[in-house]
Amino acid sequence: MKMIVQVKSSNGITLVPVDSKLMSDRKVFIEGEIKNETACDFLKKIMLLILDDKNKPIDVFINSPGGEINSGMLMYDVIQSSNTPIRMFCIGRAYSIAALLFACGNHGRYILPHGEIMIHEPLLNYPVNGNSSSIKSISDSLLETKNKMNQLLAKHSGRAVIDIEKATSYDHYFSADESIEFGLCDEIVGMDKIMEG
Repeated sequence: MKMIVQVKSSNGITLVPVDSKLMSDRKVFIEGEIKNETACDFLKKIMLLILDDKNKPIDVFINSPGGEINSGMLMYDVIQSSNTPIRMFCIGRAYSIAALLFACGNHGRYILPHGEIMIHEPLLNYPVNGNSSSIKSISDSLLETKNKMNQLLAKHSGRAVIDIEKATSYDHYFSADESIEFGLCDEIVGMDKIMEG
């Protein structure tokens, strides 16, 4: 069930969904598992906000366990290629590909005091079947993806690739303070920063 809020205007009071009201304040949410629909929805929202005002910052709030790498990379490309400032906020958890999305923010990466970030190696989300050539191809592709993810995390954290390889060799969880120390985040903030226009 969608939350509805009252919005006052010269025409009286209008009922609008909370997401629409927050969108009008240039606040976009990445919630739940990241998949194709999530990525396309994100692209559309960012496009609309850039068309509305290409200079005014957009705030992106992440609370996600991660998801599909290809979908996440579409969102990554949107964030990285935008000339409009995009500020990132971790408001709960940013795990796996969501951690990379959070860490890639160029205009501020903020986390709530009890936010958490987790990085790890890419995972196969399906059983592997086929002949030895097919399995080798899948394995090679997974290793290539792992290397690409590690290089991107190194780029955005300022860490050496070898440090990232060590950190992603298991599910590595970072508290808010630890995420700053590791270079994945810039600052711990509260609601005052979130409410900034």
